[in-house]
Amino acid sequence: MKKRSGTDQPPAETVLEMGREVLARECAAIAAAQHRLGEGFVAAVRIVLACPQRVALTGMGKAGQVGFKIQSTLSSTGTPAYFLHPVEALHGDLGMVHRQDVLIALSNSGITQEMVELLPVVKRIGCPIVLITGRPNSRCGELADAVLDVGDTPEACPLGLAPSSSTTAMLAMGDALALTVMKLKDIRPPQYAAVHPGGALGRSLMKVHEVMRTGADCPTMSVDGPAEDYFEAIAGAPSRAGAAAVVDEADKLVGIFTHGDLFRLNRRGELLRGQRVAEIMTADPKWVKKDELVAAAIRLIQAHGLDELPVVDGQERLVGMVDVQDLIQRGFSVFDDN
Repeated sequence: MKKRSGTDQPPAETVLEMGREVLARECAAIAAAQHRLGEGFVAAVRIVLACPQRVALTGMGKAGQVGFKIQSTLSSTGTPAYFLHPVEALHGDLGMVHRQDVLIALSNSGITQEMVELLPVVKRIGCPIVLITGRPNSRCGELADAVLDVGDTPEACPLGLAPSSSTTAMLAMGDALALTVMKLKDIRPPQYAAVHPGGALGRSLMKVHEVMRTGADCPTMSVDGPAEDYFEAIAGAPSRAGAAAVVDEADKLVGIFTHGDLFRLNRRGELLRGQRVAEIMTADPKWVKKDELVAAAIRLIQAHGLDELPVVDGQERLVGMVDVQDLIQRGFSVFDDN
């Protein structure tokens, strides 16, 4: 292998052209696989849809690594799946395979020795087999109940050896299978969110009732009570509170009173003593429903410069309070980026 010195570097355009050539070959491999979709794809989708247990993914080497990704995609889109290493399976891990599982095998050549040994055993267990391969007429293809043909396309590797175009095509085919099944299962955002609780994705799908303060942490005042009740309501909150919601006799939200309101009254020389809540509160405050996405609450907070946002149910009865500090601690961006 020729070793280059720091001053003996290839021209930028040469490097870019090489990169473009690899991408072009891999794009061509996916396009070729697209044109091969047919009865095998329909059969594979139906097999996975009808699976009463879990889907097992298996493959050796780079194909196995692609299988890991397809397994993850299936699991995250409503189809429980696991990875079965073919060698480990032949040495005891077959015990995790249920006869009502489905096996998706990946082998570009269709003659990978470990796969040729594994598939007949899985077939005897009773599992339907879906094969993703570049050679459907291979031994593995003969053992499969449905074959997804990605084509025997040339690898993008300069030597034509390293799995590249073939694994790209297998990955794309696996995504096509998983996401078609997802669509046919009618997986909706709430179901998707249930298995994506962490990170930005999980936060983007959270509902208001998952982040709101309730009970004693949501200070409440009666609209018919004295204004001085504010101090007792705030003091009774275990977590630091910056506002109290005001409700009527039916627990319907009618107003809000905040620390900011108290500060403004004091600056004007007004005292709470002797006043009624109805005289000092902000009537008809902004609110959000408990089943809305947190994103809706954040839009209101940003648009109106709020620190606290009351939460109501379908009858506009108070059920909680969204506090901007809680959102920040959970990783939400509550500042207007515009």
